[in-house]
Amino acid sequence: MDIKVYFTYLFIMAVSTYLIRVIPFVLVRNQIKNRFIRSFLHYIPYAVLTAMTIPAIFTATGSVISALVGFVVAVLLALKGKSLTVVALLSCAAVFLVELIMVYL
Repeated sequence: MDIKVYFTYLFIMAVSTYLIRVIPFVLVRNQIKNRFIRSFLHYIPYAVLTAMTIPAIFTATGSVISALVGFVVAVLLALKGKSLTVVALLSCAAVFLVELIMVYL
């Protein structure tokens, strides 16, 4: 790839990233007082994180069954209020055990 093309792409990506971050600050100068909009903006990070994580969960393992077991274990532990470390470790252990059992079936 030509060095000029590389730096052109790099510049375009930098500008587009910068604009995405700056435009809301320029357009919204006052504090947002509308409860609906504030609530909507509050839940955006959770929705985006879920949309990125759920597909990765089901494609990261050797089978959908082990992924589903790990997902269920993670959800149940999270609902019980366990820490992120405990949830991650035990759901990984559950996936590992299911993968081991599936080898022998």
